[in-house]
Amino acid sequence: MRALLTVFAKEFRENLRERRTLFSALIFGPLLAPALFTALLAAELHRNAEAGERAPRLAVAHAERAPNLLAFLRAAGVAVQAADYDGAAARAAVRAHRADRVLVVSEAFGASLARGAPAPLALYADSSDVAAATDTERVRAVLAQYGAELGRLRLLARGLDPLIASPLALAELDVSTPTTRAVLALGLLSYFMLLTLLMGGMYLAIDATAGERERGSLEPLLTLPVPRAQLIFGKILAACAYMTLSLVLTVSAFALLLRFTGLERFGMSVDLGAAVAARLVLYCLPFVPLGAALMTIVAAFTRTYREAQTYLGLVLLVPTLPLAFASALGLRPTLPLMAVPSLSQHFLIQSVLRDEPLPASYALLSVASSLLIAALLWGIAGRLYRREALLG
Repeated sequence: MRALLTVFAKEFRENLRERRTLFSALIFGPLLAPALFTALLAAELHRNAEAGERAPRLAVAHAERAPNLLAFLRAAGVAVQAADYDGAAARAAVRAHRADRVLVVSEAFGASLARGAPAPLALYADSSDVAAATDTERVRAVLAQYGAELGRLRLLARGLDPLIASPLALAELDVSTPTTRAVLALGLLSYFMLLTLLMGGMYLAIDATAGERERGSLEPLLTLPVPRAQLIFGKILAACAYMTLSLVLTVSAFALLLRFTGLERFGMSVDLGAAVAARLVLYCLPFVPLGAALMTIVAAFTRTYREAQTYLGLVLLVPTLPLAFASALGLRPTLPLMAVPSLSQHFLIQSVLRDEPLPASYALLSVASSLLIAALLWGIAGRLYRREALLG
């Protein structure tokens, strides 16, 4: 145990002297990633707020054919602009972004209304234009409202109650809370936490084998009268220390920066006080020894520092794959899924953010499975260091 702690202290101190490594492990990832995430979130919220406040623009071709429709659009807050387009010109204008959306009033519009038939309109919009999507939906809603109003007037003109056309009275009740709504905006938080956690120990894991081999210091190190397993365990333990520091810094940065995103203006709130931040750290800690051992094993099969960087760059994607599947498939926490490392941490983080605690058995299974796999990987790393092929 004394030898293990000696190796741990040596690796920890040496990594502190590597300024570039220290910058990447404890500053670049833990501080820049939360800053970037919160900046993008704040910009998106600001853009949505502006979209909700400004009047959506609508270019209308042949507006003289539907004066009542134009009056309704203006009364509903739509900024109507006259345009001289046919169908092809309207399509070209939207594709070239000369207009966000174009409404073309058909020549048969007035005649169709007069005889009680559906009046043809053509709304040209680009569904791939994310910036214009919100305003386009607002225009569609106004047009649908105008159509519903005309339908009611037609029924009244025929002496019928308009309620006949509404057989259902659906009341939609939103049971979400400000906290659960905030999770929609913070869906990538667990991804950033696990990614920066791994980045905190990546460079030390590389240096444990590939770096030592490239500098020619691995062979003298292995001749010391210390069990080889103790050497690699000390190095892995040092990587765990830096990963834990990276995790704490990341969570602290999120707790500080998310206060300035303005979630409250959109009916959302997030509680990242000291107690909640501590729970997030505790839920992620079982993944630390697993990630450190995995990166050390992969680095052990590489010959140079650059080669190890390449392979470990791919390893960083491993814990994100379950998160991608969870998002794409809409997975919910179940007992079997809590046995999957990184995915179980994701579910636990989401439960904390939503303020909806999972059963204790779920948390225990997450911790047990992560530590069990970590122990297995530590054993594999110890066996690798006992092989003479490691020096080849």
